[in-house]
Amino acid sequence: LALPGSGGEFDLFGEDAIYLSPAAARHLGLAAGDRIALQVGIEPVALTVKGLLSGSAYPQRIAVMDIGTAQWKLNALGRLTRVDLRLAAGAHAGRVKAAIAADLPPDVQVTTPALEAQEAISLSRSYRANLTALALVALFTGAFLVLSTQALAMVRRRRQVALLRALGMTGRGQLAAMLGEGAAIGALGAAAGVALGYALAALAVEALGADLGAGYFPGLEPRLAVAPGEWALFFGLGVAVAVAGTALPALEAARVQPAQALKAGDEERPFKRVRGRLAGTVLMALAGAALLVPPVAGLPLPGYFAIAAFLVGAVAWMPSFVRFVFGRLPAGRAAWYQVAAAHLRGTAGQATVAIAGVLVSFSLMVAMAIMTVSFRDSLDAWLERVLPADLYLRAGTGDAGYFSPAVQDAIAGTPGVARAEFTRYRELLLAPDAPAVTLIAKPVAPATAPDVLWLQARTSAATDLPPAWVSEAAADLYGWQPGSRIELPFGGRRHAFEVLGVWRDYARQSGAVVIDLARYRELTGDRDAGSASVWLDAGASPDAVAQRLRARLPAEATFDLAQPAEIRAVSLSIFDRTFAVTYALEAVAVLIGLFGISAAAGARVLARRAEFGML
Repeated sequence: LALPGSGGEFDLFGEDAIYLSPAAARHLGLAAGDRIALQVGIEPVALTVKGLLSGSAYPQRIAVMDIGTAQWKLNALGRLTRVDLRLAAGAHAGRVKAAIAADLPPDVQVTTPALEAQEAISLSRSYRANLTALALVALFTGAFLVLSTQALAMVRRRRQVALLRALGMTGRGQLAAMLGEGAAIGALGAAAGVALGYALAALAVEALGADLGAGYFPGLEPRLAVAPGEWALFFGLGVAVAVAGTALPALEAARVQPAQALKAGDEERPFKRVRGRLAGTVLMALAGAALLVPPVAGLPLPGYFAIAAFLVGAVAWMPSFVRFVFGRLPAGRAAWYQVAAAHLRGTAGQATVAIAGVLVSFSLMVAMAIMTVSFRDSLDAWLERVLPADLYLRAGTGDAGYFSPAVQDAIAGTPGVARAEFTRYRELLLAPDAPAVTLIAKPVAPATAPDVLWLQARTSAATDLPPAWVSEAAADLYGWQPGSRIELPFGGRRHAFEVLGVWRDYARQSGAVVIDLARYRELTGDRDAGSASVWLDAGASPDAVAQRLRARLPAEATFDLAQPAEIRAVSLSIFDRTFAVTYALEAVAVLIGLFGISAAAGARVLARRAEFGML
C-alpha cells in the first residue's frame, strides 16, 4: 500500500487505525490524524485516520483496515464476506474453482475477476444503452435537419445549377461539387460539435459524477478520458451524416436536364416523384412485428428497431398525407389566404420535406417527455403504495447498520406508537456472474400480500413450501413465475420456497425476493432488523412521536427517521437527478427541431422573395 501523508509510519495494525482514499478524505473533510466514527448497529465506533491511500490505486471513496481490527471493532468476529485467492504456478483455474466450490456452503459463490468485471459492466449496461439510443435519436434528428435544409436549398438554387450544366459542367462534376459542399459544412459543424460535446461531457461528469446521476457508482471520482480515436470517430460520423443528408437532393439535381430545370415552375417536379406509401406500410408492419421479439442479450434492441422503423415509416407516408390535406384546404375570400393555400397546394412536396423534419424532432421530443413523465408518475404511485406507515426508521445501508432486538422493543414501546413492523435485508448471490438479489424479510402472508406489495401477478399456494414473492426484475432475470419453486441460499443452507406472486419494485433493478420475517428468523436465528415501519395512535403527532423515538434510543445512535412525504420527495429528487441527462438530450432534440423549422421556413421565404415583392 502506498500511504502518502502518513508521515512514513505504518500503523495499519493499531487498535483504532483506519486509512482513507483521497476521495473519501475529501468527501468527509478529514485528514491524517483526524477521528472518524463508523456505525455498528446504530451506535458509532471511533477510529483514527492514520494516513491516506494512493489516489491512483484507489480513485473511489474507500477505507482500509486490518481485518482483525475490523472484525473486532465492527462486531463481526468470525465472519468474512470475501476471500481472494492467488493460484500456484501451473494450476488450472477451472479445476481449482470446481474443487473449492464443492466444499463451500450453498450461500457462497466462487467467482473470477472476469466475472466480477462483467457484473460491474452489466450493472449500468441498460442505462448506457438507453443513453446511446437517445444520442442516436439526436443524430437521427440532425440528419433530417440536414436533409430538409439541403433539399430546399437545392430547389432555391435549381436554376443556377442548371445554368452551370448548360455552360459545360457534367452531372458527375455537379454531384461531386454538391457532396463536397455538404462534406465541408459537415466538417465545420462536426469539429465544433465534437469540441462542444467534450466540453459539455466534462461539465456533466463534474456536476453529476461518473454515472451521470444514475447512482451506480456514487463513490467514484471520475476523470474524463479524451481518446483521439473517439474524436476521429465522432468527427467522421458528423461528416457522414451531413453527406448522407446532402446525397438525396444532390442526386435528384444531377439527374435533371438543364433545359427542364431552367423553366419557371419546375421547382416542385423533384418532389412529385416522392412516393413512400408502400415502404411506409412495410416499415410500420415491421415495427409491429419487432415488438413481439424478445430482448437480445438482455437489451431491448428490437424495441429500438421498432421505434426507428415506425418513425421512418411515418416519414415515408408523409408525402401522401400532406398532398391529401393541402388538396382539401377550404376556400377563403381573403387574398392572402388564397395565395397561401394555392402555394401550399402547388408546393406540397417542398412542404413535405420541412414537415418531415418537424415530425421527427417533435415526435421524439414528445415520446421522451411522455416516457419520463409517466415513469415519474408511476414511481410516485408506487411510493404511495409501499409507504403506508406514518413514520419510517432506517438503521443504515449494508450489514453494519441494524436495530438490535432491544432497540426494536424500545421502538415498539414508545408512547404514541400503535404498531411497529420490522424488515431485514440481505444480499443473496444466486449466480457468480449475476448481481446480488435483495432478500427482504418482513411481516407478510398470502392473505395480506396484496396490501403490502404492488402485485402484478399472483397464484394460490399449491404445495406446503413457505411462500415468497419476487419482483418483476427478479422474475425477468431468472424466469420465475407464480407457482415456481425457487431455492434461496442464506444461513449456510438452501431453502425452498414457492413463488405466490410477482410485484413491482422500482428500488432494486437487480431483483428482490420477499419472505415472511418470522420464517426468516426461524431459519437463521437472526433477529436484527434494518428498518422499521411505525403506525401511530389515533391523534398522535408524527413530529412528537419522532422526538420521543430519538429520546428513547441511545444518545449517540445513528439512524434515519422520516415521514412518507419526505421519503417521496427524496426519491423523486433522485429520479430527477438520474434522468437529468435524458432531460438534457430532450432539450437538444427540441433545439434541433427548432433549427429545422427555422431553416425550412427560411429557405421557403427566400425562394418566394419575388412573390412577396409582387404582393
